[in-house]
Amino acid sequence: MSSDNVVSVERVIPAPPERIFELLADPSRHQEIDGSGTVRAAKGGSRRLALGDRFGMGMKMGLPYSMVSTVVEFEEGRRIAWQSFPPGPLGKLIGGRIWRYELEPVDGGTRVRESWDLSQDRQRGFLRRVMADKTRLNMERTLERIEEIVTSGEPAAGQAAGDAG
Repeated sequence: MSSDNVVSVERVIPAPPERIFELLADPSRHQEIDGSGTVRAAKGGSRRLALGDRFGMGMKMGLPYSMVSTVVEFEEGRRIAWQSFPPGPLGKLIGGRIWRYELEPVDGGTRVRESWDLSQDRQRGFLRRVMADKTRLNMERTLERIEEIVTSGEPAAGQAAGDAG
């Protein structure tokens, strides 16, 4: 599914939605699932997210940077989304994209839809032109990594169990 401001990918993963949701709802594990290679480490350790929770993430795309995200959608076992901004004054000027995961039980497992929603991002025009295709590919990799983790019980390829961030 795609529109001007939303890029989505989906994959049926042979696992129950609850197992997938637990992975998504723990920001300390986001480095394991990140298909872009930009997520470095959660700031604040391991904890389960809920609606309204804020969490920080150390990132690196060329240079290191940080993002602060707020959980803006939450339906236990079915949907979680967070909106991300840079911390401090920069966050008043740029940012606002929403990362959303929707889980739907289907024959053979769970349909997982990941969306990159730019409808509230202050840089949406630029990001659509420059990042949409690469982001779509990275999201496909993320769904592959989620499947690997929840079906094998092992960390994603190249990640040590204690390395999750």
